Amino acid sequence: MIAYVFWHRPRDGVAPEQYEAACGRFHRSLAQHPPGGFAGSVCLAAEQLPWLGDGRLGYEDWYLLDDFGALGTLNEAAVGRGHASPHDAAAVQMGEGTGSVYRLVDGLPRLEDTTHGIWITPAPGKIDVVFEDLLVDGGEPGEATLWRRQLALGPAPEFCVLARAVPDGVRATRLPVGWGAEEFSRAVV
Repeated sequence: MIAYVFWHRPRDGVAPEQYEAACGRFHRSLAQHPPGGFAGSVCLAAEQLPWLGDGRLGYEDWYLLDDFGALGTLNEAAVGRGHASPHDAAAVQMGEGTGSVYRLVDGLPRLEDTTHGIWITPAPGKIDVVFEDLLVDGGEPGEATLWRRQLALGPAPEFCVLARAVPDGVRATRLPVGWGAEEFSRAVV
């Protein structure tokens, strides 16, 4: 499974409630008439998203997909018949945005159940693949998921752990020298 993750904010002058309502309509449209390979989506409000710039409140959309072929199908369906109106109503209100594609490494993709996003950046150089197991260490089974970046469409950290509570494996004292982790609270819109 992969996930297209899209970080965005409303343009200046657009009320967050209005923007959230438009984003919600688009996600409901996809849920009611899912394109092929689409496994669900969620829009989350995140207290800050530093890769969008100044660390203000932003939004994080996760689109779960079977594979990269489904990403192309979603791309076409999002602006096609049945989804164009809700998509365009949200898009016209959007300010800045960036995205990335992540692959599910471990856990179950229950996006609505997570309240924390922990974004991990490894030290420059070789990434020890065995280390992925430590990233969700300390969490309850089924409580956390580990995602690894596959395709960067803008600035995006290498790993993401989604969890109800921050697992011990991603605390600063457990990460190798030069690795960094940023934790942000999130809530379903």
